Amino acid sequence: MITQPSVNDYETLINIWEDSVRSTHDFLKEEDIQFYKPLILNKYFHKVNLFCHKDKSLKITGFMGIVDDKLEMLFIDSNERGKRIGKRLLIYAMDKQKVKRVDVNEQNDQAVGFYKHMGFHVVNRSEFDGAGKHYPILHMELDRIATLLHGL
Repeated sequence: MITQPSVNDYETLINIWEDSVRSTHDFLKEEDIQFYKPLILNKYFHKVNLFCHKDKSLKITGFMGIVDDKLEMLFIDSNERGKRIGKRLLIYAMDKQKVKRVDVNEQNDQAVGFYKHMGFHVVNRSEFDGAGKHYPILHMELDRIATLLHGL
């Protein structure tokens, strides 16, 4: 089930974020995780439209944040990876929220591969992330054919 979380869920979301980042972003340093964590919790969560995936017991297992037609964040509890939660969230984002763009860390090979598999392609590259740190970002857009398939 995909729903919008409440502010009361933010602590769960930031815990999922940290867990996910530690299992997929091995290029980040500990000080980077500590730098981003309060920014995401106190600033970014309030600037995006958040959606979360809940399992049958209503436990949040993943979430995403969207602004306009851009997916700004997508994180899955590391214990829940491989269960198609990310795919369900992204399809919801494309079909219901009209998402057509995403930025992804170039060093996160799994995420780059996932978005390519889901119909996105690289249109540009930035040497630095949005916080000015030297983590190159790939700017991706949904392919025209994938857009047509999703009726976007």
